[in-house]
Amino acid sequence: MCRYTRYHKLAPGIRDSAVPGAECLPLWPQVTVFEQEHFQGRCQEFTSECCNIQDCGLDNIRSIRVESGAWVGYEHHDFQGQQFILERGEYPHWDAYSGSLAYHVERLMSLRPIYCASHQSSRMTIYEMENFLGRSVEMCDDYPSLQAMGWMKPEVGSMHVQCGAFVCYQFPGYRGQQYIMECERHSGDFQHWKNWGSHCQTPQIQSIRRIHH
Repeated sequence: MCRYTRYHKLAPGIRDSAVPGAECLPLWPQVTVFEQEHFQGRCQEFTSECCNIQDCGLDNIRSIRVESGAWVGYEHHDFQGQQFILERGEYPHWDAYSGSLAYHVERLMSLRPIYCASHQSSRMTIYEMENFLGRSVEMCDDYPSLQAMGWMKPEVGSMHVQCGAFVCYQFPGYRGQQYIMECERHSGDFQHWKNWGSHCQTPQIQSIRRIHH
């Protein structure tokens, strides 16, 4: 079932700071998905999650325009399978959003916005072992190589996201399988690598970056 949500928008000429409580307003996530590559074929606009694109009249998603907000797309319906971070911009074909050319995914079947993404204030702690045990390091920046910053192992045992959202990658340089870590999911606690996603087969994490809203 697909859900559509329109957020209140400010009147022309009124700045956010001029509206009481505007700092608490959502950032109106908006994405347009296309059935064919290079923004061709049937399309549909979303401002909230869709758990099965086929219920919305499309067979598949092969290209994407993210107008605002940050989103995560999934290989299968009901937010299952390989995850792909989708930040503001254009994705004309599958390898524009895939961090792994070895894992060939030419479709997305569900997607949802990441409401807690906050690039400037994202903060998380990674642990050497499961259940938040062993050596730990707090992270509040982008790290193209955990080994280069002194993390001795190619694996991460568990994570706690205090605020914001991160995308973790299997290999250095933001490549390989992607795992979206948010403070609003599992209360920010990912005590075992199997909590990272239904597609996760290994605790190997070698680069991490904050998600841009």
